Amino acid sequence: MPPASPHLTLCFDTDGDALLERDPFALVVGMLLDQQMPMERAFLGPWKLAQRMGTPERLDVARIASYDPEEFAALVAQPPAVHRFPGSMAGRIQALARHIVTQYAGDTEAVWRACPSGDALYHRLLDLPGYGDQKARILLALLGKQRGVRPRGWREAAGAYGDEGSTRSVADVTDKQSLAAVRSYKQAAKAAAKAG
Repeated sequence: MPPASPHLTLCFDTDGDALLERDPFALVVGMLLDQQMPMERAFLGPWKLAQRMGTPERLDVARIASYDPEEFAALVAQPPAVHRFPGSMAGRIQALARHIVTQYAGDTEAVWRACPSGDALYHRLLDLPGYGDQKARILLALLGKQRGVRPRGWREAAGAYGDEGSTRSVADVTDKQSLAAVRSYKQAAKAAAKAG
């Protein structure tokens, strides 16, 4: 039995983090949005959407999947926009919702519930629309480190993001200090890549 899950602290907003913790689809959407903008704003996106849809307790996956695309794009773009590229992200969020509805009957947690191995989970995450190799590995690491989802071989499947004590990604963020450590790591990695 996995240990009790700690409280998620990814957007540093009480309501936003509470939504991520109780709603697996919100967490998956937050991870989708985590690109080309600060992590905290990306992970607050699901809360903004849930508020705008009038369902602050959850992000309604079936409703998002069936939303008129133009109306949903307008919802995502409404100031303050959910993402700096609201049009393309609205399409990606809807594609992700449709995948969860068609492949998992709208049950996001089924993506990782009773998954037989870390490798199998990695491939399920990689199949999510809008997810690539890196995003799939980071979410796998986040699930293992902070949500107690630990199928056999999960650390290996997450690659370096699964390393214990690492400060590489959102999977390692639990407070402002760890966020600063992750930012420092990323800045150092960018500087090294530029120099090399």
